[in-house]
Amino acid sequence: MNDVDVLVIGAGPTGLTLAASLIDRGLRTVVADKQPEGANTSRAAAVNARTLEALDHLDVSRRMVKAGLIAPRFTIRQGRQILIPVHFDGLPTEHPYTLMLSQAETERLLLERLHELGGAVLRPKVLDRFIQDADGVTATFTDGERIRAGYLVGADGMHSTVRAQAGIGFAGGEFSESFTLADVRLSGEAPRDEVVLFYAKDGLTVLAPLPGNIFRVVAPTAHAPQVPSLEFVQSLLDSRGFGTGATVVSQLLWGTRFRIHHRVADSYRRGRVLLAGDAAHVHSPAGGQGMNLGIVDATSLAAALSETLSGALTTGTDAALDRYCSVQRDQAQHVLRLTGRLTRVSTLPRPLRPVRNAGMRLAARVPAVRQQLALELSGLSRG
Repeated sequence: MNDVDVLVIGAGPTGLTLAASLIDRGLRTVVADKQPEGANTSRAAAVNARTLEALDHLDVSRRMVKAGLIAPRFTIRQGRQILIPVHFDGLPTEHPYTLMLSQAETERLLLERLHELGGAVLRPKVLDRFIQDADGVTATFTDGERIRAGYLVGADGMHSTVRAQAGIGFAGGEFSESFTLADVRLSGEAPRDEVVLFYAKDGLTVLAPLPGNIFRVVAPTAHAPQVPSLEFVQSLLDSRGFGTGATVVSQLLWGTRFRIHHRVADSYRRGRVLLAGDAAHVHSPAGGQGMNLGIVDATSLAAALSETLSGALTTGTDAALDRYCSVQRDQAQHVLRLTGRLTRVSTLPRPLRPVRNAGMRLAARVPAVRQQLALELSGLSRG
């Protein structure tokens, strides 16, 4: 007999969604995380329509919508000029918008729902090693405790211990440019109901609203400081936004520098060990797809594990798990191609940027182009 049906390593959005979904389906589930408490900084900030649909069954979407900020539009601009407008309000979904909500708040709401369902996160709990056999997986933690599970899921991020110990490759690389990320308070021109992607001569900048009158600024920068100053963020908005002095940074809440990796695991499964979220795929934040894809991984894997463990399939088969691995890996590769293209277009050499912008203005005249962009960004193209 196993102690639990499923042991989940990692309590980010993917791990929390998976654990809550499994417990909601009646499966004995434990989730463990090496951090003493959840992250309190804002990383991912956009929740798309497909993700909200996937979380409806957990009664989490309505809570997220209540806490978040609805952005029904996405625009690509050159200064004040709109190159491509993308409207979500005509999409076939109950959530025709991008929901702007910090990852920290998303995790808080998922954890709240996990607790309501009778679950909890073991913290700090560091996985040391595991062994698997025909009937399950035995995981040993650094504190000496062992947990026996029917299946082990690695939702433990890009530097996944589970993936490494399972011997699963993680092919890919990283883009050459570093990026600045900052959460700020602003005055002046800064729309509260849309995400703006500026394509300026000096480079790309994203300006995205968040609840609490906060804005997220993301920009590729050749010599980005590890921790950006208010003056540095202001210079980005002056040179790449609506124009000098049009948008004024009044307060810098926090900021960092990061590099973009693009990788997909060679397989999402090794026997009774499975991967989900950033442990299985990482890619550019362009288009806001990373956390969203991880949450959909979790809801899909919960259904596959429930089908397998309930015995609904013929004894000795686990086709549902193989289907999860195939479908979600294909979707990750699709997202990797999409975000890679967006990033490469966004970081073209300076002489090519006017040609790029002219091409976008022409493309924007085609309704099918705008509709396809809306479907891709909302995640509904992969529904």
